[in-house]
Amino acid sequence: MVTILFYSILIVLIVNFVFERWLDYLNVQSWSTELPPELRGIYNEEKYQKSQDYHKATHRFTLVTESLGFIAMLTIFSTGGFGWLDGIIRLHVSNPIFVALLFFAILGLITEIFTLPFSLYDTFVIEEKFGFNKTTKRIFFLDKIKGLIISTIVGGLILCLIVWIFLIAGKLFWLYSLIVITAFSVFMAMFYSSIIVPLFNKQTPLADGDLKNAISAFSIKTGFVLDNIYVIDGSKRSTKANAYFSGLGKKKRIVLYDTLISELKTEEIVAVLAHEIGHYKKHHIYLGLFFSLISTTFMLYVFSLVSSYPAFANVLGSDVPSFQLAIISFGILYSPLSMIIGLGMNYSSRKHEYQADRFAAEKYKGEYLASALKKLSINNLSNLTPHPTYVFFHYSHPTLLQRLKKLAAIK
Repeated sequence: MVTILFYSILIVLIVNFVFERWLDYLNVQSWSTELPPELRGIYNEEKYQKSQDYHKATHRFTLVTESLGFIAMLTIFSTGGFGWLDGIIRLHVSNPIFVALLFFAILGLITEIFTLPFSLYDTFVIEEKFGFNKTTKRIFFLDKIKGLIISTIVGGLILCLIVWIFLIAGKLFWLYSLIVITAFSVFMAMFYSSIIVPLFNKQTPLADGDLKNAISAFSIKTGFVLDNIYVIDGSKRSTKANAYFSGLGKKKRIVLYDTLISELKTEEIVAVLAHEIGHYKKHHIYLGLFFSLISTTFMLYVFSLVSSYPAFANVLGSDVPSFQLAIISFGILYSPLSMIIGLGMNYSSRKHEYQADRFAAEKYKGEYLASALKKLSINNLSNLTPHPTYVFFHYSHPTLLQRLKKLAAIK
């Protein structure tokens, strides 16, 4: 059983890596040094060439980092590194909950140390070279420290509770764990922007003026009660622009990046906002949360059926069955199924984007949304010609050209 499991995990790791490289290869083949006819009027030659250079740089960087990560994972797995770490911790700690906490804490710290040089290079070399980075080294390291503290506190508490349930609940582990995860997901959906975001960014209510008046007029027109419109200081880290909708019920809020406000006209910002309101009106937020919980339920149930098998720990080099070793083995073996589920969720997400675009076009003006999408794609140096297969597997949003075509067809 252990031998079969070992080679199954090995095959999954190798196939996943090779498959991702194949998708990357297809995507690279779709690039062109000449501006495609369908992009004329969106990109000029100079900007298009810059976008191609940017994606070439990020592709090479991703290839290096993911290859090194793959080699590290294969090495640790094949040498029994996970079991060795688990055994070392057990020499000093007997409580299974604390063993799991230390196990994941050490793995997380090693991962942070391993990836830190690559994060620095990505931010201060690649993003800097193409004019995106506005982050200082002080902000960069403060973000890292804050992220580690939040992960330790929040992740540690959730992990303690999940491991405790695993130890006492038996076959009902999946049900009680689902309750915990659901409660946490709903809480974060409601309060993430008001609790977590302020630790990293400053959010201020949108000031009175033409933009706020235009937004208020549109929200009244569509029957969307919206009192919480905030501007976030995204420009202190990047020039890239964005906007997002968060919260549930009375806790819902719209967050606009200051870079978005500086790059778009008032009508274009309202069109972007109309798109976000469309997601709410079409219940996409609740649907996304529902489908995510269905996926989580299935994963937890399958895990509860197989986690008690000692082979899941043995294959990682340990004679002692444990939650932490079982979750690693299971996570690798489950990844192909997770990818299939992800395809369905990506398809649903792309469909929701079209619906939100249609809402914006019908309730406001499609040409303003199209104009906003073009500007954002140009300023963010988006890849406008990704390979269809890559889009199918990885994109949660339709491509710009697909969205523009749909918008143009709306009367």
